[in-house]
Amino acid sequence: MITRRDAAQRLDIPLEMATRHGLPTTLTEAELAEIEDSPPPWLVQSRANRIGKKPVWVELVCNVCGFAEKARPKKWWPEFTYVSCDFHQPSDVPSPGQGEHRTEMPGVGGRFVGWVDTPID
Repeated sequence: MITRRDAAQRLDIPLEMATRHGLPTTLTEAELAEIEDSPPPWLVQSRANRIGKKPVWVELVCNVCGFAEKARPKKWWPEFTYVSCDFHQPSDVPSPGQGEHRTEMPGVGGRFVGWVDTPID
């Protein structure tokens, strides 16, 4: 069985949209394949309206241990140099390069910290 969240990720739609349009809490592979092969009008319209370059879902992967999760990207997220689980130490991530300043951004996804290295002016 596939959860609604997993189905939303595979359909590349927000979880809220999946809920609003009545996707059940669990689906079989066959049910999801039917939706993908013959999308309902609301899904066709959603895909046609997509004008932005940002993906609906991104995969966050810890640069320290490799743990991964899919999350909805936030508007405030910059391009991260590194991403780590929130329980790793800052020293577990490679040090910033010479002439770079590092910014820590907690609260990325469900359990990550984003690290952004920028040149010092």
